[in-house]
Amino acid sequence: MSEADGRFMRLALGLAGRGLGNVWPNPAVGCVIVNGGRIVGRGWTQPGGRPHAERRALDQAGPAARGATAYVTLEPCAHHGKTPPCAEALIAAGVVRVVSALEDPDPRVSGRGHAMLRAAGIAVETGVLAAEARAAQAGFLSRIERGRPWLALKLGASFDGRIALANGESQWITGPQARAQVQALRARFDAVLVGGGTARADDPLLTLRHFKPLRAPVRVVASRRLDLPRGRLAGSLGQAPLWLLHGAEAPGEARAFWAGLGAELIEVAGRDTGRDTGLDPVALLAALGARGLTRVFCEGGGQFAASLMAAGLVDELIGFTAGVVLGGDARPGIGDLGLTRLAEAPRYRLDSLQPIGPDVLARWLRA
Repeated sequence: MSEADGRFMRLALGLAGRGLGNVWPNPAVGCVIVNGGRIVGRGWTQPGGRPHAERRALDQAGPAARGATAYVTLEPCAHHGKTPPCAEALIAAGVVRVVSALEDPDPRVSGRGHAMLRAAGIAVETGVLAAEARAAQAGFLSRIERGRPWLALKLGASFDGRIALANGESQWITGPQARAQVQALRARFDAVLVGGGTARADDPLLTLRHFKPLRAPVRVVASRRLDLPRGRLAGSLGQAPLWLLHGAEAPGEARAFWAGLGAELIEVAGRDTGRDTGLDPVALLAALGARGLTRVFCEGGGQFAASLMAAGLVDELIGFTAGVVLGGDARPGIGDLGLTRLAEAPRYRLDSLQPIGPDVLARWLRA
Protein backbone atom coordinates (compact mmCIF):
# COMPACT_ATOMS: atom_id res chain seq x y z
CA MET A 1 0.00 0.00 0.00
CA SER A 2 1.43 3.36 -1.02
CA GLU A 3 1.30 6.40 1.22
CA ALA A 4 -1.10 8.08 -1.21
CA ASP A 5 -3.43 5.07 -1.31
CA GLY A 6 -3.59 5.00 2.48
CA ARG A 7 -4.22 8.74 2.71
CA PHE A 8 -7.07 8.79 0.19
CA MET A 9 -8.66 5.63 1.62
CA ARG A 10 -8.66 7.18 5.09
CA LEU A 11 -10.48 10.16 3.65
CA ALA A 12 -13.01 7.81 2.03
CA LEU A 13 -13.53 6.04 5.37
CA GLY A 14 -14.15 9.39 7.04
CA LEU A 15 -16.77 10.21 4.43
CA ALA A 16 -18.41 6.81 4.90
CA GLY A 17 -18.98 7.58 8.58
CA ARG A 18 -21.35 10.39 7.62
CA GLY A 19 -23.89 7.81 6.52
CA LEU A 20 -24.06 5.85 9.79
CA GLY A 21 -27.62 5.70 11.06
CA ASN A 22 -29.04 7.09 7.83
CA VAL A 23 -28.56 4.48 5.11
CA TRP A 24 -29.79 1.07 6.37
CA PRO A 25 -30.26 -1.54 4.99
CA ASN A 26 -27.44 -0.36 2.73
CA PRO A 27 -23.82 -0.08 3.85
CA ALA A 28 -22.40 3.36 4.63
CA VAL A 29 -19.78 3.75 1.88
CA GLY A 30 -17.35 6.55 1.07
CA CYS A 31 -15.71 7.30 -2.27
CA VAL A 32 -12.91 9.64 -3.31
CA ILE A 33 -11.90 10.18 -6.96
CA VAL A 34 -8.35 11.39 -7.60
CA ASN A 35 -6.83 12.54 -10.89
CA GLY A 36 -3.23 13.70 -11.16
CA GLY A 37 -2.88 13.71 -7.37
CA ARG A 38 -5.87 16.08 -7.00
CA ILE A 39 -9.23 15.17 -5.50
CA VAL A 40 -11.88 15.78 -8.16
CA GLY A 41 -14.86 14.07 -6.54
CA ARG A 42 -16.09 12.97 -3.11
CA GLY A 43 -19.23 11.16 -2.08
CA TRP A 44 -20.91 9.06 0.58
CA THR A 45 -24.10 6.99 0.67
CA GLN A 46 -27.09 9.29 1.04
CA PRO A 47 -30.00 8.93 3.50
CA GLY A 48 -32.15 5.93 2.69
CA GLY A 49 -29.26 4.31 0.82
CA ARG A 50 -29.50 6.19 -2.49
CA PRO A 51 -27.63 7.60 -4.33
CA HIS A 52 -24.56 5.47 -3.66
CA ALA A 53 -21.21 6.99 -2.76
CA GLU A 54 -19.65 6.27 -6.18
CA ARG A 55 -22.51 7.95 -8.02
CA ARG A 56 -22.21 11.08 -5.87
CA ALA A 57 -18.44 11.25 -6.35
CA LEU A 58 -18.69 10.72 -10.11
CA ASP A 59 -21.34 13.43 -10.44
CA GLN A 60 -19.02 15.84 -8.62
CA ALA A 61 -16.00 14.84 -10.70
CA GLY A 62 -17.72 15.08 -14.07
CA PRO A 63 -15.28 14.79 -17.03
CA ALA A 64 -12.35 14.84 -14.60
CA ALA A 65 -13.18 11.22 -13.68
CA ARG A 66 -11.69 10.05 -17.01
CA GLY A 67 -8.25 8.62 -16.31
CA ALA A 68 -8.75 8.90 -12.52
CA THR A 69 -8.41 6.52 -9.56
CA ALA A 70 -11.47 5.83 -7.41
CA TYR A 71 -10.99 4.95 -3.74
CA VAL A 72 -14.04 3.08 -2.38
CA THR A 73 -14.48 1.67 1.12
CA LEU A 74 -16.51 -1.32 -0.15
CA GLU A 75 -16.56 -3.19 -3.44
CA PRO A 76 -18.71 -1.30 -5.99
CA CYS A 77 -22.08 -2.99 -6.47
CA ALA A 78 -22.65 -5.15 -9.53
CA HIS A 79 -26.41 -5.69 -9.41
CA HIS A 80 -29.35 -3.72 -10.72
CA GLY A 81 -31.50 -2.44 -7.85
CA LYS A 82 -33.20 0.93 -7.69
CA THR A 83 -30.19 2.30 -9.58
CA PRO A 84 -27.72 0.80 -12.09
CA PRO A 85 -24.57 -0.90 -10.74
CA CYS A 86 -21.83 1.42 -9.50
CA ALA A 87 -19.24 -0.77 -11.25
CA GLU A 88 -20.92 0.11 -14.55
CA ALA A 89 -20.94 3.80 -13.65
CA LEU A 90 -17.19 3.75 -12.92
CA ILE A 91 -16.51 2.02 -16.23
CA ALA A 92 -18.66 4.48 -18.16
CA ALA A 93 -16.94 7.45 -16.51
CA GLY A 94 -13.52 6.33 -17.76
CA VAL A 95 -11.94 5.57 -14.37
CA VAL A 96 -8.71 3.61 -14.96
CA ARG A 97 -7.99 2.33 -11.43
CA VAL A 98 -10.17 1.34 -8.48
CA VAL A 99 -8.81 0.86 -4.97
CA SER A 100 -11.25 -0.80 -2.57
CA ALA A 101 -10.92 -1.74 1.08
CA LEU A 102 -13.22 -4.77 1.21
CA GLU A 103 -15.02 -7.25 -0.98
CA ASP A 104 -18.76 -6.96 -0.45
CA PRO A 105 -20.09 -10.19 1.16
CA ASP A 106 -23.62 -9.50 -0.10
CA PRO A 107 -24.40 -12.50 -2.38
CA ARG A 108 -25.62 -10.08 -5.06
CA VAL A 109 -22.08 -8.65 -5.28
CA SER A 110 -19.44 -10.88 -3.64
CA GLY A 111 -16.58 -10.27 -6.07
CA ARG A 112 -18.72 -9.55 -9.13
CA GLY A 113 -18.11 -5.81 -8.93
CA HIS A 114 -14.35 -6.25 -8.94
CA ALA A 115 -14.61 -8.82 -11.75
CA MET A 116 -16.71 -6.46 -13.84
CA LEU A 117 -14.13 -3.70 -13.44
CA ARG A 118 -11.23 -5.98 -14.33
CA ALA A 119 -13.07 -7.29 -17.37
CA ALA A 120 -13.35 -3.68 -18.59
CA GLY A 121 -9.58 -3.24 -18.30
CA ILE A 122 -9.61 -1.26 -15.06
CA ALA A 123 -6.80 -1.94 -12.60
CA VAL A 124 -8.27 -3.11 -9.30
CA GLU A 125 -6.48 -3.21 -5.95
CA THR A 126 -8.26 -4.58 -2.89
CA GLY A 127 -7.60 -4.88 0.84
CA VAL A 128 -6.33 -1.32 1.40
CA LEU A 129 -7.01 -0.47 5.08
CA ALA A 130 -9.20 -3.58 5.26
CA ALA A 131 -9.16 -3.79 9.08
CA GLU A 132 -10.27 -0.17 9.44
CA ALA A 133 -12.95 -0.71 6.83
CA ARG A 134 -14.27 -3.83 8.57
CA ALA A 135 -14.60 -1.84 11.79
CA ALA A 136 -16.43 0.94 9.96
CA GLN A 137 -18.73 -1.56 8.21
CA ALA A 138 -19.31 -3.72 11.30
CA GLY A 139 -23.08 -3.25 11.21
CA PHE A 140 -23.60 -4.07 7.54
CA LEU A 141 -21.18 -7.00 7.72
CA SER A 142 -22.96 -8.35 10.80
CA ARG A 143 -26.33 -8.30 9.06
CA ILE A 144 -25.00 -10.04 5.94
CA GLU A 145 -22.66 -12.55 7.62
CA ARG A 146 -24.51 -13.26 10.90
CA GLY A 147 -28.09 -12.38 10.00
CA ARG A 148 -28.37 -9.85 12.80
CA PRO A 149 -27.40 -6.23 13.45
CA TRP A 150 -24.35 -5.10 15.39
CA LEU A 151 -25.48 -4.54 18.98
CA ALA A 152 -24.06 -1.86 21.27
CA LEU A 153 -25.14 -1.76 24.92
CA LYS A 154 -25.05 1.66 26.58
CA LEU A 155 -24.90 2.13 30.33
CA GLY A 156 -24.80 5.34 32.33
CA ALA A 157 -23.69 4.25 35.79
CA SER A 158 -22.05 5.19 39.05
CA PHE A 159 -18.45 4.28 39.81
CA ASP A 160 -19.73 1.04 41.39
CA GLY A 161 -21.86 0.11 38.37
CA ARG A 162 -25.29 1.17 39.65
CA ILE A 163 -27.95 2.85 37.52
CA ALA A 164 -30.49 3.87 40.19
CA LEU A 165 -31.08 3.96 43.91
CA ALA A 166 -33.07 1.17 45.52
CA ASN A 167 -36.18 3.38 45.32
CA GLY A 168 -35.70 3.87 41.58
CA GLU A 169 -34.34 7.43 41.62
CA SER A 170 -31.83 7.83 38.77
CA GLN A 171 -31.97 11.43 37.50
CA TRP A 172 -29.24 12.30 37.12
CA ILE A 173 -26.25 10.03 37.73
CA THR A 174 -24.22 11.34 34.78
CA GLY A 175 -23.90 14.97 33.78
CA PRO A 176 -25.48 17.02 30.96
CA GLN A 177 -22.47 16.55 28.67
CA ALA A 178 -22.84 12.77 28.86
CA ARG A 179 -26.56 12.98 28.16
CA ALA A 180 -25.89 15.17 25.11
CA GLN A 181 -23.31 12.63 23.92
CA VAL A 182 -25.91 9.88 24.17
CA GLN A 183 -28.14 11.85 21.80
CA ALA A 184 -25.29 12.13 19.29
CA LEU A 185 -24.60 8.40 19.58
CA ARG A 186 -28.25 7.51 18.99
CA ALA A 187 -28.14 9.41 15.70
CA ARG A 188 -25.35 7.13 14.40
CA PHE A 189 -27.39 3.97 14.92
CA ASP A 190 -30.32 2.63 12.93
CA ALA A 191 -32.42 1.91 16.01
CA VAL A 192 -32.68 2.46 19.76
CA LEU A 193 -33.74 -0.64 21.72
CA VAL A 194 -35.11 -1.03 25.25
CA GLY A 195 -36.81 -3.80 27.16
CA GLY A 196 -40.35 -3.69 28.44
CA GLY A 197 -39.21 -3.08 32.01
CA THR A 198 -37.53 0.18 31.06
CA ALA A 199 -40.55 1.22 29.01
CA ARG A 200 -42.89 0.55 31.94
CA ALA A 201 -40.67 2.36 34.44
CA ASP A 202 -39.80 5.42 32.36
CA ASP A 203 -42.29 5.61 29.46
CA PRO A 204 -39.38 7.00 27.41
CA LEU A 205 -39.72 8.85 24.12
CA LEU A 206 -36.46 7.35 22.72
CA THR A 207 -36.30 10.18 20.19
CA LEU A 208 -33.43 12.55 19.47
CA ARG A 209 -33.53 15.81 21.34
CA HIS A 210 -31.90 19.16 20.50
CA PHE A 211 -31.46 18.40 16.79
CA LYS A 212 -33.36 16.87 13.88
CA PRO A 213 -31.65 13.86 12.29
CA LEU A 214 -31.58 13.17 8.57
CA ARG A 215 -33.34 9.91 9.36
CA ALA A 216 -34.83 9.28 12.79
CA PRO A 217 -33.64 6.06 14.47
CA VAL A 218 -36.31 3.38 14.75
CA ARG A 219 -37.55 3.02 18.32
CA VAL A 220 -37.73 -0.65 19.29
CA VAL A 221 -39.34 -1.95 22.48
CA ALA A 222 -39.24 -5.63 23.43
CA SER A 223 -42.27 -6.55 25.55
CA ARG A 224 -43.52 -10.14 25.56
CA ARG A 225 -47.07 -9.23 26.60
CA LEU A 226 -47.22 -5.67 25.21
CA ASP A 227 -48.04 -4.45 28.70
CA LEU A 228 -46.63 -0.99 27.99
CA PRO A 229 -47.67 2.44 29.29
CA ARG A 230 -49.93 4.34 26.93
CA GLY A 231 -48.52 7.78 27.61
CA ARG A 232 -45.56 9.50 25.97
CA LEU A 233 -44.54 6.54 23.82
CA ALA A 234 -48.10 6.13 22.52
CA GLY A 235 -48.45 9.84 21.86
CA SER A 236 -45.28 10.21 19.80
CA LEU A 237 -45.86 7.95 16.81
CA GLY A 238 -45.49 10.88 14.44
CA GLN A 239 -41.98 11.69 15.68
CA ALA A 240 -40.18 8.45 14.78
CA PRO A 241 -41.02 4.86 13.76
CA LEU A 242 -41.96 2.50 16.59
CA TRP A 243 -41.45 -1.25 16.36
CA LEU A 244 -42.84 -3.46 19.13
CA LEU A 245 -41.40 -6.95 19.56
CA HIS A 246 -43.84 -9.21 21.40
CA GLY A 247 -44.66 -12.83 22.09
CA ALA A 248 -47.52 -15.01 20.89
CA GLU A 249 -49.37 -14.43 24.16
CA ALA A 250 -49.68 -10.65 23.70
CA PRO A 251 -53.40 -9.81 24.09
CA GLY A 252 -55.38 -8.95 20.99
CA GLU A 253 -56.57 -5.70 22.54
CA ALA A 254 -53.00 -4.50 23.09
CA ARG A 255 -52.02 -5.50 19.56
CA ALA A 256 -54.98 -3.63 18.11
CA PHE A 257 -54.24 -0.53 20.20
CA TRP A 258 -50.62 -0.18 19.13
CA ALA A 259 -51.23 -1.18 15.52
CA GLY A 260 -54.01 1.39 15.37
CA LEU A 261 -51.53 4.10 16.33
CA GLY A 262 -49.17 3.08 13.53
CA ALA A 263 -46.63 0.98 15.42
CA GLU A 264 -45.18 -2.04 13.61
CA LEU A 265 -45.79 -5.23 15.58
CA ILE A 266 -43.28 -8.06 15.26
CA GLU A 267 -44.02 -11.41 16.89
CA VAL A 268 -40.95 -13.18 18.30
CA ALA A 269 -40.55 -16.51 20.06
CA GLY A 270 -40.41 -16.42 23.85
CA ARG A 271 -38.26 -18.39 26.24
CA ASP A 272 -38.27 -19.43 29.89
CA THR A 273 -34.89 -20.13 31.46
CA GLY A 274 -36.08 -19.96 35.04
CA ARG A 275 -34.37 -16.59 35.47
CA ASP A 276 -35.73 -15.01 32.30
CA THR A 277 -39.23 -15.35 30.86
CA GLY A 278 -38.86 -12.74 28.15
CA LEU A 279 -38.39 -12.96 24.41
CA ASP A 280 -35.71 -15.14 22.86
CA PRO A 281 -32.83 -12.67 22.34
CA VAL A 282 -31.42 -14.56 19.33
CA ALA A 283 -34.81 -14.54 17.59
CA LEU A 284 -35.26 -10.91 18.55
CA LEU A 285 -32.08 -9.73 16.84
CA ALA A 286 -32.67 -12.00 13.85
CA ALA A 287 -36.06 -10.33 13.36
CA LEU A 288 -34.43 -6.90 13.37
CA GLY A 289 -31.76 -8.05 10.91
CA ALA A 290 -34.42 -9.48 8.60
CA ARG A 291 -35.97 -6.01 8.45
CA GLY A 292 -32.71 -4.42 7.39
CA LEU A 293 -31.31 -2.97 10.60
CA THR A 294 -27.51 -3.00 10.73
CA ARG A 295 -26.66 -1.14 13.98
CA VAL A 296 -28.75 -1.18 17.17
CA PHE A 297 -28.17 0.94 20.28
CA CYS A 298 -29.54 -0.80 23.38
CA GLU A 299 -30.30 1.28 26.48
CA GLY A 300 -31.43 -1.47 28.87
CA GLY A 301 -32.91 -2.27 31.28
CA GLY A 302 -30.92 -4.48 33.54
CA GLN A 303 -32.51 -7.89 33.03
CA PHE A 304 -33.07 -7.33 29.32
CA ALA A 305 -29.40 -6.38 28.96
CA ALA A 306 -28.45 -9.50 30.91
CA SER A 307 -30.42 -11.73 28.53
CA LEU A 308 -28.62 -10.21 25.53
CA MET A 309 -25.27 -10.50 27.27
CA ALA A 310 -25.83 -14.11 28.34
CA ALA A 311 -26.69 -15.02 24.75
CA GLY A 312 -23.38 -13.59 23.51
CA LEU A 313 -25.11 -10.93 21.41
CA VAL A 314 -23.53 -7.72 22.76
CA ASP A 315 -20.76 -6.65 20.40
CA GLU A 316 -19.86 -3.33 22.02
CA LEU A 317 -20.14 -1.75 25.45
CA ILE A 318 -20.56 2.02 25.70
CA GLY A 319 -20.21 3.06 29.31
CA PHE A 320 -20.59 6.50 30.86
CA THR A 321 -19.18 6.34 34.40
CA ALA A 322 -19.86 9.06 36.94
CA GLY A 323 -17.76 9.85 40.00
CA VAL A 324 -20.52 8.95 42.41
CA VAL A 325 -20.99 5.85 44.57
CA LEU A 326 -24.49 4.46 45.20
CA GLY A 327 -23.75 1.31 47.21
CA GLY A 328 -24.75 -2.32 47.15
CA ASP A 329 -28.46 -1.69 47.77
CA ALA A 330 -28.76 0.34 44.55
CA ARG A 331 -29.89 -1.18 41.26
CA PRO A 332 -27.22 -2.79 39.06
CA GLY A 333 -26.75 -1.83 35.43
CA ILE A 334 -26.94 -5.45 34.27
CA GLY A 335 -29.08 -8.13 35.87
CA ASP A 336 -28.25 -11.65 36.98
CA LEU A 337 -26.14 -13.63 34.50
CA GLY A 338 -26.14 -16.84 36.53
CA LEU A 339 -22.37 -17.26 36.31
CA THR A 340 -20.68 -19.92 38.42
CA ARG A 341 -17.12 -19.53 37.09
CA LEU A 342 -15.17 -16.39 36.27
CA ALA A 343 -14.02 -17.99 33.01
CA GLU A 344 -17.65 -17.86 31.81
CA ALA A 345 -17.87 -14.07 32.15
CA PRO A 346 -18.15 -12.15 28.85
CA ARG A 347 -14.92 -10.25 28.19
CA TYR A 348 -14.30 -7.11 26.18
CA ARG A 349 -11.20 -5.15 25.17
CA LEU A 350 -10.90 -1.41 25.65
CA ASP A 351 -11.28 0.48 22.38
CA SER A 352 -11.29 4.10 23.57
CA LEU A 353 -11.46 6.20 26.73
CA GLN A 354 -12.28 9.90 27.01
CA PRO A 355 -13.57 12.42 29.56
CA ILE A 356 -17.07 13.77 28.91
CA GLY A 357 -17.55 16.71 31.26
CA PRO A 358 -17.24 15.31 34.80
CA ASP A 359 -17.79 11.75 33.57
CA VAL A 360 -15.75 9.18 31.62
CA LEU A 361 -16.82 7.48 28.38
CA ALA A 362 -15.31 4.04 27.74
CA ARG A 363 -15.98 1.97 24.64
CA TRP A 364 -15.25 -1.75 24.75
CA LEU A 365 -15.37 -4.30 21.92
CA ARG A 366 -16.03 -7.99 22.38
CA ALA A 367 -12.74 -9.83 22.81
